[in-house]
Amino acid sequence: MLRKSALLLALFALPFVALGQAQEWLIERYTELAGSRQNAISLVTGLRDGEQVTLTSATSSQSFTPPTGKMSYGNVDNALTLAAMSLHAKGIMQPTPAQLEAATMEILRMRADGKDWAEIVQAKGFKLGDVKRPGPAVRPESLQRVEKPERPVRLERPERPEK
Repeated sequence: MLRKSALLLALFALPFVALGQAQEWLIERYTELAGSRQNAISLVTGLRDGEQVTLTSATSSQSFTPPTGKMSYGNVDNALTLAAMSLHAKGIMQPTPAQLEAATMEILRMRADGKDWAEIVQAKGFKLGDVKRPGPAVRPESLQRVEKPERPVRLERPERPEK
């Protein structure tokens, strides 16, 4: 009986562990884009919970509330990936808090207006495959094609000796 209780407790706790891992993974993934771990935490938790996001740097601070309300971790990832791709398309690799807010809010407003992710991707001029590649906003020119090895030379069969 004790063993069954422990198993049930572990099964109920598993989704909560997975949620914590998803949040931590998103924070790590977007720390560079956000400029600091604290900004990444604010972005991920603010978008996830539909609450105010505050982005700070040494010289400025920006706050906004997502118009979408609460979002799943998958939607948070999609929104931040598209914001990063939008910034990178403009040549902005290390955005200021104001630039990151503008790019993120542009994506969130489209989502709040009822557009699905495919429509947003298309409206921004990207391809869905570009969005779903690993890493935040991988640019196609940075991808290298893997060369196939050459086929070995096929040796001719030796002639059969006559009988």
